Amino acid sequence: MNLHAVRAIYMFELARTRRTLFQSLFTPVLTTSLYFIVFGSAIGSRMQTVGGVSYGAFIIPGLLLLTILSESISNASFGIYLPRFTGTVYELLSAPVGIGETLLGYVGAAATKSVVLGLVIMATARLFVPYHIEHPIWAVSLLIVIAVTFCLFGFILGLWADGFEKLQIVPLMVVTPLTFLGGTFYSLNMLPEPWRTVTLFNPIAYLVSGLRWTFYGVSDIDIRISLGLTLLFMLACIGVIARIWQTGHRLRS
Repeated sequence: MNLHAVRAIYMFELARTRRTLFQSLFTPVLTTSLYFIVFGSAIGSRMQTVGGVSYGAFIIPGLLLLTILSESISNASFGIYLPRFTGTVYELLSAPVGIGETLLGYVGAAATKSVVLGLVIMATARLFVPYHIEHPIWAVSLLIVIAVTFCLFGFILGLWADGFEKLQIVPLMVVTPLTFLGGTFYSLNMLPEPWRTVTLFNPIAYLVSGLRWTFYGVSDIDIRISLGLTLLFMLACIGVIARIWQTGHRLRS
């Protein structure tokens, strides 16, 4: 394991974030605050509790995931796409750095940024509504697993994209709509059939429900299913990246 390479890539990616720190933190915090003002105040005043949890607190896990997923994908995809765009990826490929060191550096840095942003959003949420975390260790663990998994997915997008506009297609047109339709602002039990059954085919619904369980001990889907599917998706992403690295597709052409 080339730890010097891991540290160099990791610190370089974090340094890039520090140069845009205001933009990286201010925009998600402002967006989350607006969601609390619009949904927490307007809807929360009419819907007091959901599953025994106040509506303002109920939407926190969903809003947290809404930001974490998009930021994880964007950070990781841009991190590997930029070297491809500038041509510096060939220096990486010719160096004594394997796929393990590369993933630890790029994905580790992107996941670190996502987790820190998640903690900032949780602190911001306390300004609007009181809440507690019933299973803090599970909450942090699941948050890290989700961040790492979608950073790996973003890494794949960064290898696949051949233009900056393609980096935003999946986060904006796929992940964000699925998050809104995955129980971010409502409980799946509130949906009539067949829409509740249809929602179970939405993978984001399992993440929202799992994270909500770590916060309040209530969920629409078993936490074991949520964690199992997340780990399965993580392994699938690692397999795809390993295959791409082995064949050199989009890297050496």
